[in-house]
Parts: sequence; structure tokens; C-alpha cells
Amino acid sequence: MSSNSSKSLFSEENTVKSKGPVECLGITFESDEKRREHFLGILKEKLKDPEFRKIEGFPIGEDKDILALSDPPYYTACPNPWIGDFVKLWESQKPPSNGKPYHREPFAADVSEGKYDPIYKYHPYPTKVPHKAIMRYILHYTEPGDIVFDGFCGTGMTGVAAQMCEDRATVQSLGYQVLEDGTIKQEETDEDGNKVWRNFSKLGARKAVLNDLSPAATFIAYNYNTPLDVEEFQKETQSILLEVEEECCWMFETIHEDGRKGEVNYTVWSDVFICPECSGEVVFWNAAVDKKAGKVNTEFPCSHCNAQLTKRKMERSWITEFDHILNKSVKLAKQIPVLINYKVCGIKGNFQKIPDKFDIALIEKIDRGNIPYWIPTAQIPIGDKTREPIRIGITNVHQFYSRRNLLVLAQFLSRMTNTKQRMFLTKLAFQLTKLYRFTYMSGTWGAGGGPLSGTLYVPSLVKELSILRRLYAALESRQKVKAFSSYGSYTGTTESCTSISILPTNSLDYIFIDPPFGSNLMYSELAFLWESWLKVRTDNRKEAIENRTQCKGANEYRSLMIASLRSAYRVLKPGRWITVEFSNTKASVWNSIQAALSEAGFIIANVAALDKQKGSYNSQANTTSVKQDLVISAYKPNGGFEERFISEAQSESGVWDFIRTHMKYLPVFKSKNGGLVPISERDPRILFDQVISYFVRKGFNVPISSQEFQQGLAERFVLRDGMFFLPEQAVEYDKKRLRVKEAVQLNLFVCDEASAIQWLKQELMAKPRTYQDMHPIFMQELAGWQKHEKGLELAELLSQNFIQYDGKGEVPSQIHSYLSTNYKELRNLNKDDSSLVMKSKDRWYVPDPKKSGDLEKVRERALLKEFKEYVEFKKKRLKVFRIEAVRAGFKKAWQDRDYAMIIAVAEKIPEKILQEDPKLLMWYDQAVTRMGEDI
Repeated sequence: MSSNSSKSLFSEENTVKSKGPVECLGITFESDEKRREHFLGILKEKLKDPEFRKIEGFPIGEDKDILALSDPPYYTACPNPWIGDFVKLWESQKPPSNGKPYHREPFAADVSEGKYDPIYKYHPYPTKVPHKAIMRYILHYTEPGDIVFDGFCGTGMTGVAAQMCEDRATVQSLGYQVLEDGTIKQEETDEDGNKVWRNFSKLGARKAVLNDLSPAATFIAYNYNTPLDVEEFQKETQSILLEVEEECCWMFETIHEDGRKGEVNYTVWSDVFICPECSGEVVFWNAAVDKKAGKVNTEFPCSHCNAQLTKRKMERSWITEFDHILNKSVKLAKQIPVLINYKVCGIKGNFQKIPDKFDIALIEKIDRGNIPYWIPTAQIPIGDKTREPIRIGITNVHQFYSRRNLLVLAQFLSRMTNTKQRMFLTKLAFQLTKLYRFTYMSGTWGAGGGPLSGTLYVPSLVKELSILRRLYAALESRQKVKAFSSYGSYTGTTESCTSISILPTNSLDYIFIDPPFGSNLMYSELAFLWESWLKVRTDNRKEAIENRTQCKGANEYRSLMIASLRSAYRVLKPGRWITVEFSNTKASVWNSIQAALSEAGFIIANVAALDKQKGSYNSQANTTSVKQDLVISAYKPNGGFEERFISEAQSESGVWDFIRTHMKYLPVFKSKNGGLVPISERDPRILFDQVISYFVRKGFNVPISSQEFQQGLAERFVLRDGMFFLPEQAVEYDKKRLRVKEAVQLNLFVCDEASAIQWLKQELMAKPRTYQDMHPIFMQELAGWQKHEKGLELAELLSQNFIQYDGKGEVPSQIHSYLSTNYKELRNLNKDDSSLVMKSKDRWYVPDPKKSGDLEKVRERALLKEFKEYVEFKKKRLKVFRIEAVRAGFKKAWQDRDYAMIIAVAEKIPEKILQEDPKLLMWYDQAVTRMGEDI
């Protein structure tokens, strides 16, 4: 499809699969079926190779089941041998370059996209980013034909986003303007403050390489990203559903009060407990639920003896029954049906009833019956999240389902005629289990509910949905997700992101990843239900998570993320970008992601916000949870700089070459709600941190002190509002600066010395003040001071980091600018005017970088003196310490190659503090590495 075509990428006429000859990887086949048959034969032979199966993350499954899921060469439920071939082909198909070198600033704007698009909603997954949000990043960083990679693809939204960059209507829905020739424009403000549309991208599909460790994830991604004959799929699936319904509808019947048969919508099952006082059985629905008020009481009376009870006070009631599927007796927590919601043909509305003799007899009849089809019976592995169902007797997959729903799913599976119909199993595998909660919402019992996201929690009130209605609903919603028009813009593989060795080095144009976040979600445990139906499961040895059962903590998580990002670094072209979407409330995980990026070789240029507009359960229920995801923009240095660095690393010229190169990748201007937003990455201390990080990770000492760096910055670059720019960037900044009325005051949370200094800098830049003026407001900010952080007096912080005007000589420019702007009587006065001097005396202000060198020396001496005390500290743990002193000491020890000292002091610091401080973590990790090399 051409980029200026008016035909929708998802129009009905474009989704019909080609019946004639097809070309794939340079080979022409008489039909798509012959293409698949040819490559399946090659894959079948490949699976026999023991070396092939040694690839990291190779899934667990038999050859026939891996082949049944795969659609090679486009997608394989194992490592894909053809992804390198696709990358080479796509690269050769790119239009000729115009000779202009690639350059992009980081995508610095905050993004907000909802989760209610039919594509996003169709298939559940523990976490995913809306494809429309990803489209904004892809359009910013790439051109049509560029190759996008996602190593943790989940349901494949990155692939959807990449291909939908060709769809005019979708691009326009993002607020962009699209011209007839495919030029995409976005609204900006010109130098005069007028709204204008500027060219920034071109309409056209990008190519997508998608990978995940989970075969369930890559299978779902495959279904989203490949063509489908919608009409034929609808016809075949509808026919299967009619056959299944005809055979199984009797299992969902109930009797209405007038004797007519009704169709069950859902059945509510309740936990049963034992009263500790009278030993009577307590049905949770009857005893604890206030039906009228729509709430579950935490304390309630026993229905037998009236004793006051809570769930915690009671033991469960258990049943022992013979499981014909496992051919053994099993012990399960008792649940009984307490409510049936149903409808009657010819009568409007739904009805409710307490299960009667007919209903109980029907359920017992179904439970006694055999299931003559294959069903998943795999034993549930012990895990951090699987302990909950195992605790109540659910030890095997089939026990998550009622017998009738299990029978219908099995029968549907046995009749499938299309591999893509298996997606119905993954879509419904969670919905139709005992994980589905019966809840009260918007004044109605039964509204809302669903499984508790990110868990395998079996509630005390289970809503057993009628599977027949769910299957029809799944087919209807599938029609709303239009398939892509053709193969060729996507390829998928199933393996660990720590390797992907078949991808060529320096071959990809852009990477967008939404990686696992520490212990947020146990992906392989949650995917176990899906994968049991697909018969191919995740090998979780390389799963990058924190998981007690897998013996993976913060260090193991960081190690796996480093390996994954090193792999990403290898395949990304020099000078190109990676975007990492991040959602976790733990500072240690945030630091692990940043450390992994830096350790892999990437350089972070910007952090922005991504608002998905619908929080997860935790972010809705917990006020301390992250409400918006963070998005890290980082780049791979271009080859020219890397080559120069090797020869310049031990000289000052290497530092300034790095800074000049790095500044080109930093945003020039940020605004929000019409106000200027400070760019923290251009702060001199942050810039120096980047220098240290880059040099240290390359194995070199930094050939310049902090004070020399501050002075060098001021001599070589342009200072604006406390930020440094290249000369040409400063011109652009000045133009845009004129358009905003004021700077946005960042809300800094003072919790330690570093944040206190930043807060003081922000305050004193806006308004130079005396100690007496600063002290009361400073004290108000200390409520969140961390317990381990040594308390510091305001006077000490001021004297080591700022300058006080003593009334001698001219009034400093920083104070003069503030006073002349805010006091009419002080305007147009000379800097040595007595009235101005009197008003300025004793005020503290932020020093000019050229004059801050002496302050840095004083501060560094004080910090190193403090660090020496920690080195000599004899007890096992430092309970209270000055973390800035530890950072300074680690830096000095590194320069002296005293790695043992770094490790010794690190062991005196609480593990949590070490993991949550990115600077300490960097020095410590590098010291451990160097100690190992020395040994």
C-alpha cells in the first residue's frame, strides 16, 4: 500500500488472504499454504538439532506442538532462524538515503493514551502499553521502512504500532495532520507565538521484529500482527460454535418459576468455612455479604451460634473427591453454588434464583461425566503467585475450571480448523476460571469483577461465566480487530532477550521495550494457564524478574536486564535510540533499569511520563503507587565518537568530546502548560555524573575534577537558566524561552543531602535569600528525611554549596537580577549602589560555575574526611551516614584502584540503600567486576 493511499490499512477488502502465488524471502510459492508447508519442513529438521535447542530461552514443548503454533518464517514458537534474513531483506528494500545524517532529539513530551481501543482491549495481558502511545515514539524516531525491535513484546503492541504508522486515519487520530503525499505534520508554536504545523515524519509502515520469552505472548503477538481472512474465519468459527452449543447447551439450563427453561448467564459459588465456636458450616455469601448495601462485611455473625466471625478466625471447610482426570482422590477447599443469573427466551431482562434441586442435580451429573477430549492437566509449578491456588487444593490446571466450562473448551479445541482460533483459548483461559470475582459495582451485583490482575487469587465469591456466551462474544470482538492486509512487515521469535544472536550487529533502527519490572509481575507463572492450553511453555531460567521461588533477587534481576540490554545495544545501529517504558514504585528496580542501560553502553538523555489513563489494581488502590509510567530515552553513541574516545579517554579532550556529543542528544526545550520546564539532564552536576558513569564503565579514570569540570563547562558552553547548551542550541532555546511566561517550579521531595541541595538551588535561583529567611521553609521540607541519612544543618549545606554576599564589592548578578526585577525602587541602579548593597547583604545565591571550583574543593575535603570515618568504623553496619560522603569516597577509591575499600564500605551499608542508589550501585558493581578480573 502506498503511503498516500486513502484506503484504510484495516479495510474488510484488504484482509482476505491471497489465494494465488505468494513470494516470501525471495521464493515464490503457488499458495500461502505451500509457503507454510515449505518452511515448516525446514523448521521441523531444525528442531532436531541439539545445538538449536540450546539457544537461551528455548521454550518447553514437544516438536509437534511447537510446529502447530508456528507460522514460519514469519513466526515461530521457538527461536526464529529467519529473523536475520528478514532484517537483511528489509534493509535492502529501503528507499535511497538523501545523504542527510540521522539525528533526533529525545522524545521529551509526556504522552497520554487510553486503554479502550478495541485492539488494546481484545486480549488481556498482565501489562501492556497502548499501541497509539507507541506510535508517537516510532513516528518520532523512524522513517517508513525502518526496522523496529521489541525484545519483551508481550501481546505485540509495538508491532501493531509499527505497521499502523501506514494507516492515515489512525495517525490523524493522534492529533497529527497528514498531507496527500504522506507528509505528517504536528502542531507547534513559532517564534512569534503563533500555532503552526511543521513537517516531522512520513506516513508508511515500519518493519517490526518482536520477541518474548513466553510462547503465549509471541503467539498472541503473531495473531495481532498478521493477516486474517475475516469472512472465512468468521464462517468457520461460527460453524464450530453452533456444533459445540448444540451438544453442550443442556449444561447451562435452569428452570424458571413458571416451568420454562432458562439459559444460565453465570453461577455464583461461595466459600464455606467452619465456625470455631460451634463447628457449624458458614456459607460466606449468606453470612458475610450485605446484599442490599452491596458490600462484604469484614465481621459478621455465625448463622448457627451468632458468634462474631472474620475470615481470619475461621478454618476452611474441605471436601475430598475422586478426580477421574487425575485418577486419584483430591482434597479441595469447599465452594457451593449460591446464586444463578439467567435469562428466559421471550421474556425481557435477566432473572436470579437460589440454586434448586434441578440445578444441583445438573451440576452433579456434569461432574460425574467423562471428558472425551484432550484437556491440560499439567501440575501447577511452585511459584510466588501459584502458592495461593495450591493452598486451597488447586494443584493441576484443569482444577481452575468448572467441569462444564472445561468440557466446552476441550470440545471447541478438538474442532478447531484454524491455528488462529487458539487465540480464543488464550483470551478466555483466565475469564472462565475460578479466578473470576463476583463483585458489586455501580449499584449492581455481578457488574465488573474479573480476575485480579497480576495474581492467581481465587476469591471467596466466584463468578462462573457461561462459556458459550463468552465464545460468541470473543468472536464478535475479534471482528472489531481488523487484520493487517498482508505478510511482510513483521517477524516474531520466541527466546530470551539475553541472546538473539541471529540478529545482525548494528542492524536495527529503533528499539521500544516494556521490560519486566522487578517483582511487579510473575509473567511465567501467570502465563502458565495460557501455555498449558497451547502445550508450549516458558523456560523461566532467563526470566528477568525478582522471584523468591526462582532464587532471583535484585542482583539477579539486574544481571539479566544487563544481558538483555547488551543484546539490544549490539543489534541497534550507532546513533540510534532505545525507549524503555517503566512502571515500578521501588527505587531499587528503577536504579537497576538505569544501571543496566548504562552498563550495556546506552546513555540516558531524557525521562518523561506515559499516562495509560487506566491504572492497574495497585495504582488505583494504593496511594503510594506510581500513577504514570516513566519513559526513558537513551541512545547508542555513534561509531565516530566511540573510536575517538579510545584515543582521548585519558585526557581532558575526551571529556569535552563526550559532553559535546551528549548535548546533541539532549532535549533543547521543555514546556508544560505554557511554562518552562527545567531540563535536569543539562544541569552541570548531572552532566558530570554522566561523564563519570561513561568513563568508569569503559574502565577509565575520569581525567578531570568536579571543580575543573564546572569551570570548563562555563568556558566552553553557553549557560541559560542554570543549564548548559551548545551555542546553536542556546540560540534555539532563547527563541523558545521568549514564548513562555515563567518557569515551572518542580516539586522536589527533600529526603537526603542531594535532594536538599537541589531544592536549595531551585529556591535560591528563583530568589536569593538570607539564612534567616531560608531556615523556616527549609525545616518544613525535612519531614521526609530518610532515617539512614545523616542530618545536616542548613548552614553547612549553604556554606559548602552556595555563596553568601558579604556586602563588599559589587552586588552579584544573580542577586541584582532578582532585586531589580521585583523591587521598583531598585531598578536601574549600579551594582555598587549603597541601597542595593544594603538590600543584598547576607543573601545566599547560586554561584556562577566559573567561581564554584573553590566551593567544590571545600565540599570534597569535608566529604572525604567523613568517608574516612566509615572506612575505620568497626561495627558491622552503618545505621546513619552521609550518603554523599560515601559517593565521594567510592569515587576516590576507584581512582586509586582500591576496589576492596569500595566493597568493604558497601558491605557496611544496608542492602536496600545500596540497591536504591544508582551512583553507589555503579561504583560497587564495577569494583566487584574489577576485583574478579584482578583475581
